[in-house]
Amino acid sequence: MAPDVVRAQSEGTTQHPVGTPENPSDKILTLANFITVCRFILTMAFLVLFINRSHRHLALTFYVIAAITDFLDGWVARATQTVSWFGKVSDPIMDRVLLFTGVLGLVVTGDLPLWVAIFVVGRDLILLGGNIYLRQFWKRPVDVIFIGKLATALFMTGFCLLLLDIPQVMGLPLTNWSWLPGFNGKPVSAGIYLVYIAIVFSTITAVTYYKQGFAIKDEVLAQRAAEAEVQAKAQPTAQPQVEGR
Repeated sequence: MAPDVVRAQSEGTTQHPVGTPENPSDKILTLANFITVCRFILTMAFLVLFINRSHRHLALTFYVIAAITDFLDGWVARATQTVSWFGKVSDPIMDRVLLFTGVLGLVVTGDLPLWVAIFVVGRDLILLGGNIYLRQFWKRPVDVIFIGKLATALFMTGFCLLLLDIPQVMGLPLTNWSWLPGFNGKPVSAGIYLVYIAIVFSTITAVTYYKQGFAIKDEVLAQRAAEAEVQAKAQPTAQPQVEGR
C-alpha cells in the first residue's frame, strides 16, 4: 500500500501514533474491521434475497444498513485510533462490492438503466487499469480526493432511495427516452437524480485521478533520468593506454 510508511515503521522513524492513518497497525481484530466484514456479509445477503425476490423489505434493510456502515467503519477506526492495514486494503474493496451489488439489483428489477451500470463498472475498471500501470512508477495508490468520496456517498444514497422507491416524484418532461428516467415525464424515485449527480462527480474524479497519475509518472521518470545522469558522471572515465615502443 505505502512503501514509505512501511519503511518508516520498520526503521522506527515514524512520528505518528500507531493506529492513525499515517501509521496503520497490523491488527485485524478491531471494531472497525468487524464492521467492514459485516458490510460484506450484509451485501451478500441483500443480493441473494433481492434477486430471488424473497423478503424484499428485509433485503432492502440489509442494503441500507450496509451502506451506513460504509461511513461508520472509517469514523470508528479514526476515533478509536485503530486504523489498520487490513482496513485500508479491505474497505475500498467492500465499497466497490456494495456499489456493484446495488447496481446489479437495480438493473435486474428494471429500476436502473443499463447504461448507468455500464458506466459505474466501466469507470472502476478503467481506474483499476490505470492504477496497475501506475504501479510501475509509484507503489503507493493515488490519494482519495473529496469529490470522489462525495460521488460514492451520492451513489449509495441514490441507490438506497431507488431500492426503497422513495420519495416518488414526477419526472421532468424533457424527452420521451425510456433509458433516461427522471427526464421523460414519468414518476420516478428522487434517488435517480442523486445518481446522475454522482455520475458527473465520478467522471470529474476519474479525470482528476488520471491527471495526478500522469503527473506522478512524469515526475518519477524525470527523477530517474536525473539519477542516471548523476551516476554516469560519477563513473571514472577510462584512460586510453599508450603502447610502448
